[in-house]
Amino acid sequence: MITVHHLNNSRSQRILWLLEELNASYEIESYSRDKVTNLAPESLKKIHPLGKSPVISEDGKIIIESAAITTYIVDKYAPKGFAPNSEDSDYYNYLELMHYAEGSAMLPLLLLLYSSSLGDAAKPLHERIFSEINNHLGFLSERLGDNDFFFRDTFSAVDTMLSFVFEGAQISGSLQPFPNLISILERYHERSAYKVALEKGGEYKLGY
Repeated sequence: MITVHHLNNSRSQRILWLLEELNASYEIESYSRDKVTNLAPESLKKIHPLGKSPVISEDGKIIIESAAITTYIVDKYAPKGFAPNSEDSDYYNYLELMHYAEGSAMLPLLLLLYSSSLGDAAKPLHERIFSEINNHLGFLSERLGDNDFFFRDTFSAVDTMLSFVFEGAQISGSLQPFPNLISILERYHERSAYKVALEKGGEYKLGY
């Protein structure tokens, strides 16, 4: 059985959500952020030396990185048709979005988070940071168009991966120019599996 080493207010919440969507059996080992530094506790380093979340363990394997964890879970627990086969013509479109979520889209949001601690000293960076946030959200808005979901217009692991991007962008008001992204985030939050994952995962409040 998968163990999710779950840190409150973190990307591991979307791993719980995916597992609930797939009705997969799992257990949670919970960790809490330091109330002063907001960093993960040192105890996470006993699981993996980086001390980051999400981390999963199963059958002696330790896996980090959201996209890798998501791929592992989908490969092992998803029903046929939930994800494309490598032979499908749109397989690499799926992979692109899976890795884009963390590889590109999250970067300016993280820069905004980290620079917020600098106060007024960060103001010279804001124009460029918000320009990049807007650039990525614009790309995703165009990619989604009038569809309900990102891949084949059907719920997939791409949606769980991208959810954290939209939740992060929502905090700074960056989603406002993109009504279709606001709508898809609302659809995510209304899914029963998302709500169950929140109940099991506990505190989930992102903020700058």
